[in-house]
Amino acid sequence: FNLQLWNNYFHLAVAFITQDSLQLENFSHAKYNKIQNKYGDMRRLIGFAIRDMWYKLGQNKICFIPGMVGPILEMTLIPEVELRKATIPIFFDMMLCEYKRTGEFKKFENEIILKLDHEVEGGRGDEHYMQLFESILTECACQYPSISGLVGSFVSLVKGLLEKLLDYRAVMNDDSKDNRMSCTVNLL
Repeated sequence: FNLQLWNNYFHLAVAFITQDSLQLENFSHAKYNKIQNKYGDMRRLIGFAIRDMWYKLGQNKICFIPGMVGPILEMTLIPEVELRKATIPIFFDMMLCEYKRTGEFKKFENEIILKLDHEVEGGRGDEHYMQLFESILTECACQYPSISGLVGSFVSLVKGLLEKLLDYRAVMNDDSKDNRMSCTVNLL
């Protein structure tokens, strides 16, 4: 097992699917259709490959926690539903790996909270992501009763933070200083 090689693979794959030229939702409808018909959505293909490779790491997954949390989060925030559905479960697997090793998943939790703030501030994330994140992780946790309470608390924490971050981002363009101040206080 070559940690650096796998690390390079994951970072390169995430950098590929998050590059601006592949963000099809930013294109006109005509350009979107033309690219979709000719090439398909390459982000989905590479995202599925990342998912598959993650699960093939076996016991070595723990080596990538918390280092890969940010890149995986960046990938899951791409507004493509099938990609999100396929890759958000990686987060549960990361939590499970850390929990099995240490009895908690604090490194994972701290990293995702830190990175989520940065990503939402950068314009990523939406209400649909928040709902999908909650439903997928809750569903995954049902299969592991010993960890489901911790996962539920974590999901509530992230959902609350994401709601406040999205509100804050929305009011930053608002002319009302009271609304901006209120959102800032809520976020703090």
